[in-house]
Amino acid sequence: MPSLTPFHTFGLSAECPQIITVTSIHQLKTVLAKHADNAILLGEGSNCIFIEDINVPVIVIQTKGIEHERVSDGIIVRAQAGENWHQFVTHCLHHGWHGLENLALIPGTVGAAPIQNIGAYGVEVAQFIHQVHVLDRFTLEAFVLEAKACEFGYRESVFKQVHGRHLVVTQVDFHLPSEWAPNAQYAELRALSSPSADAIYHEVIKIRTRKLPDPNVDGNAGSFFKNPVISEALFTRLQQEYGLIAGFKQQDGIKIPAAWLIDKLGFKGKATGGIRCHPNQPLVLSNFQHGTGSELLMLAREIKQAVEKEFSIVLENEVRLIGKEGLIAL
Repeated sequence: MPSLTPFHTFGLSAECPQIITVTSIHQLKTVLAKHADNAILLGEGSNCIFIEDINVPVIVIQTKGIEHERVSDGIIVRAQAGENWHQFVTHCLHHGWHGLENLALIPGTVGAAPIQNIGAYGVEVAQFIHQVHVLDRFTLEAFVLEAKACEFGYRESVFKQVHGRHLVVTQVDFHLPSEWAPNAQYAELRALSSPSADAIYHEVIKIRTRKLPDPNVDGNAGSFFKNPVISEALFTRLQQEYGLIAGFKQQDGIKIPAAWLIDKLGFKGKATGGIRCHPNQPLVLSNFQHGTGSELLMLAREIKQAVEKEFSIVLENEVRLIGKEGLIAL
């Protein structure tokens, strides 16, 4: 059976019966007509981990193409799902279309961006999504979802919900406004003396390169856990017990860094077999020494249980853990 190791950035050893690459929406429809019931769809595999061998085909979406249309208050940029996300951000910046620069160097594809509602340094991609073009994997009907219908939340969307998992993202329309203002409120961007879009873009790349391991060197899937949103009462109690903690006001509470919680419990650099909590960024679990899926689950569950016991906070994994029976819960 073909190896899935090159198809997910965590790089665990896993196999599947068939890997099918599609480069057009027509091809995608043809393949789904045969495999709609059981196939796993994949972009660049930067936000999923194959924990073990799976018994179903994997469809890799590699559709390419970027178009744009000027509108009264900016520009609409339409990108195919298989476009590399960072290359797309760079393309927009080079054309003078600003807004996405805070999201530079996030791994993955354009098609994965709305599914995860990717975000970094004070910006979420949902802020710029105009429409998402989708394909119903069962009926093969193609239609368009307005941004509101995508049910965006913190690292959430309709595409991750039970009632939306049958929808396959094929293209995304972004609205980039003509009246651009820099978003440099994030602590590490405030030092920029002239926060132009270009300056933010390069500073974000510098920060991410310094803080996060290169998956080509140290297999990983970026942030393993979501930053939890807790009540103001719990936030106040944690500050009283542990000192200053960064907190970001949300509609439903205070978002705090999961990395702080994990680091506070001494997990930074800790390894279980070939899997470790990264020594520079504890929010990242990495495959540093030919680790296994069982070792990853063991370490992730240990971290989750320790955080809940110490802080009364239940961490949620940000990455998709995929096994023989589908998604694996921690």
